[in-house]
Amino acid sequence: MLATLEQQDAPVTVAALTEATGHHPNTLREHLDALVEAGLAERSRAAASGRGRPAWLYAAVPAAASGSPEYAGLATALAMQLARTSEDAREEAATAGHAWGDRLADAVRPRPRGAVAARRGVVGVLDGLGFAPDADDRASEVRLRQCPLLEAAREQPDVVCSVHLGIVRGALRAWGAETGEVTLVPFAEAGSCLLHMGAPGRSDRC
Repeated sequence: MLATLEQQDAPVTVAALTEATGHHPNTLREHLDALVEAGLAERSRAAASGRGRPAWLYAAVPAAASGSPEYAGLATALAMQLARTSEDAREEAATAGHAWGDRLADAVRPRPRGAVAARRGVVGVLDGLGFAPDADDRASEVRLRQCPLLEAAREQPDVVCSVHLGIVRGALRAWGAETGEVTLVPFAEAGSCLLHMGAPGRSDRC
């Protein structure tokens, strides 16, 4: 849903989003409310025209206005809303995470160049989000020693972990790096999850 909002040239109504996505209006309203609560979308009234209350308009918040608190709000909202209302919660969560990873990557300066630099950039993004990452020299394998949404991840691992994986893949793709070998193993070790971003020892350009 966030990706769809970001593609719009102007604020849009629920009716317009229903036509664009094919989702039921009630489902869209719940997802939109979650994005507004997370600080990743904003809601305003359309100009009055005739009788009745004007429709609500929705728009994505510019990337510069989002950060760690909004990330936590988004993922928590997805865990609670998508798991309950979506026909494919995992896919929608991954799509939302991917869109946000792209936004986070766009704010990183200087832009990482090369596969290893891109993976290290992801480690930096995850560190800023509160994951306390511990990476090997080439950032191929990363232990995530903390989770900013631990309780939500335990209750809805498919949704929350799909958001996390989407963030990683979105950032990597934004920097031109491959994402085919990227996997996330939740609770793989005591006190940490394992993120794999490439085969260890693989020869790739720095």
